[in-house]
Amino acid sequence: MINYFGLKKGVQFVMDDLPYEITESAPVGKAQDVFVIKAKIKNLITGKITDKSFHQDARYDEAELEKLEVKFVYASRGKYIFCEADNPGNRFELNEEQLGSGTKFIKANQIIEGIKFEDKIINVSLPIKVQLKVVESSPGVKGDRAQGGNKMAVLETGAQINVPLFVQEGDLVEVNTETGEYSRRV
Repeated sequence: MINYFGLKKGVQFVMDDLPYEITESAPVGKAQDVFVIKAKIKNLITGKITDKSFHQDARYDEAELEKLEVKFVYASRGKYIFCEADNPGNRFELNEEQLGSGTKFIKANQIIEGIKFEDKIINVSLPIKVQLKVVESSPGVKGDRAQGGNKMAVLETGAQINVPLFVQEGDLVEVNTETGEYSRRV
C-alpha cells in the first residue's frame, strides 16, 4: 500500500483499476497547514499524462508490473508492432500516443523491455540512450558558427536531430530517447 509520503517520481500505482506512474511530484502548502502533492501522472496503458492532486489521506495499491523482453518488428500508419523475444508468433501492437516521442529512435529487430499488467502487455519501456548510424549529413562548413556549431543529421530510423559539425555520414551517435538530443559520437 502506497501512502501520501510514498508518492514520488517513478512510483507506479493502481488507481481506478488502471496502472499509473508518477512523472513529476511536488508538495504544495495549502491553508491551515494542509499539504497536498501536485503531481503529473502517466497512464501506463494509454500513455496520457494528467495533473492530479493527492491529499494526505490518499492510499493506493502498488502496481504489480512484470517486465519481459520484446522485439520491435515494424511500424505502419502510427501503429507499432512488437513480438515477444522468445515467442515471435505472439505479436501485439501499440500506437504512437502510448509509446511517446521516443518511437522515432527504435529500429527493426531491436530488443526492448515490455511491461505486462494483469497478463496483458500494455506498453514498452524504451532505453534512455540508443546508438544509431548517421545516414545523411551535410558537411560542416569551417567558420560557420552562426548556429552554434550544429547541423541537421538524418539517422537510420529516419529521425532528424541536431549534431555537432564534426559528425559525418556513417558515424555512430548516441541519442537520448527522452529528449531527442545528441549525446555523443561512439
